[in-house]
Amino acid sequence: MKQLNRKLVIKAVVTLFLAGCTTSTTPPIKQPIEIPQQDSSKTRREVGDYSAAVLQGQYAQSSAAQAFIDEMVQKQGFSREYLNGLFSQAQHLASVERLETAEAPSHKKSLHPSLGSWTRYRKKFLTEAHISRGVNFWRDNAATLEKASQTYHVDPEYIVAIIGVETFFGRNTGKTSIIDALTTLAFDTPRRAAYFSRELENFLIMSRQEGVDPREPQGSWAGAMGLGQFMPSSFLKLAVDFNQDGKRDLWNSEDAIGSVANYFSQHGWQFNQPVSLPADAAPDVQTIELGASAGLELWAVYPNFEVIKKYNHSDKYAMAVHQLAQAIKARY
Repeated sequence: MKQLNRKLVIKAVVTLFLAGCTTSTTPPIKQPIEIPQQDSSKTRREVGDYSAAVLQGQYAQSSAAQAFIDEMVQKQGFSREYLNGLFSQAQHLASVERLETAEAPSHKKSLHPSLGSWTRYRKKFLTEAHISRGVNFWRDNAATLEKASQTYHVDPEYIVAIIGVETFFGRNTGKTSIIDALTTLAFDTPRRAAYFSRELENFLIMSRQEGVDPREPQGSWAGAMGLGQFMPSSFLKLAVDFNQDGKRDLWNSEDAIGSVANYFSQHGWQFNQPVSLPADAAPDVQTIELGASAGLELWAVYPNFEVIKKYNHSDKYAMAVHQLAQAIKARY
């Protein structure tokens, strides 16, 4: 394994990241704006013309689907006829099943990341298109981002970068039926069936609370939604009606920005504090290794880096968000 080529790393990145990683503890404002919290106890009617005496369609013989319906009737108070009708229209998505199978973790373990893996990953998000469109997204939503930063004490460039990495600033929110994806994952893929059953439950609760037909929302193959790609469980806990129009709409840039900021805040974001620096510039802190083409890169990481990983538990993901945030901020 090649040793760390620290000089190459520092020359390439230290100027950009030292400029964006200050140690000031001054909050953005003295008195945060108050945003009313969504009443999670509210219950609206089941939406959509769905009703059947018995479960039909592709899942008619699915014991997992029937058990899920039984639980939702008993635990969450849904109408059995409504759920029978809804799941009678559910479609098994073979593409989703294949993707979930491909996501299975490898049993191979290594003490060091593979060389080039970080370089390849970085190239997906640290592009001219991501940076320039990130700057435009910030300009187009400047007032909302300032309000979100003031409300939740989260640095705006990281809100922008999350949306950039997740959906290319709203251009790639996904075109897969959320209910079909989650139904497939919950009933037809054993590896994480319990997890996706909970997400399916949360999705139906979300749809009822927000007054949305559950067959309408589209998102990723794994059930993530909107500009910030929230899973249903995160939606219920952390999505906010930031524009105060009476609904939480993560396909709306204002609600998405506020919700991402709230996500960071609830997971302990420290405003205006460092995220990561080249290890030579910040000794005596926790470090990580990333496999660049030229050798291993050694980075110092701070608590905010771990907050980003609450979104996706990957060092490469968190570093991509961090570096994109700093690149956008430098040009804004």
